[in-house]
Amino acid sequence: MTMILLLFGAGIWAGAQNALAGGGSFITLPALIAVGLDPKLANITSTMALFPGQVTTGLAGRSMVAGAERLSFRVLAIISLVGGVAGALLLLVTPSKVFADMVPWLVLAATALFAWSSFGPKPKTASAPPAAWVSALIQAVIATYGGFFGGGAGIMTLAALTLARMPVRNAAATKNVLVGLANISAAVIFASSGAVAWREAVAIGAGAMIGGYAGARALRVLPEKVLKVGVVVIGLALTVGLFVRG
Repeated sequence: MTMILLLFGAGIWAGAQNALAGGGSFITLPALIAVGLDPKLANITSTMALFPGQVTTGLAGRSMVAGAERLSFRVLAIISLVGGVAGALLLLVTPSKVFADMVPWLVLAATALFAWSSFGPKPKTASAPPAAWVSALIQAVIATYGGFFGGGAGIMTLAALTLARMPVRNAAATKNVLVGLANISAAVIFASSGAVAWREAVAIGAGAMIGGYAGARALRVLPEKVLKVGVVVIGLALTVGLFVRG
């Protein structure tokens, strides 16, 4: 019961964090490792637990979803679905020991990306969007990464869409849907593989749904900058802990 309550609380925090600033997986991954799951199983279970909240977030902003200047939304959606499957399959065939060795570096990279996106200098708008095949390739790599690990995938997608000259508001809404699609396809693969800690996933998922709703309500009250600093601090602490543990 103590473990379930811990994971439920982590789910509430992660759901609210995702709704407010992103980085919810930085909460759920260490919580799942803390209750005894190995990093690979923890990552799979975290994806399963958080994707329903990402789906509802995407649906809530569906009216602002759009395609890139040279690439339709339908094509981006198909790429995201296929990439999520590819990433999930790649994760399943990766030995747990190898993945455990990769996790600290993945978390460090995702934390650095989040920090740069949140506090780094904002790039100027490109004079021309990339060619369609370049945008498609970028989205395919991001979606595959999302199915494999996922931390920072939303930030990468947002950056790719704005690079393709999509307005920021539309890019944010489209990012939520594309990341949700990649995670849905990955979740289907994980569920059919049997490699999911379902009790832990349900506990986090229930909390994440509550946290996501509360986070959406709290958007007007809590300062976004404080939340982003919190994500960076948690990411760095998790990175150090994983390196020490390894």
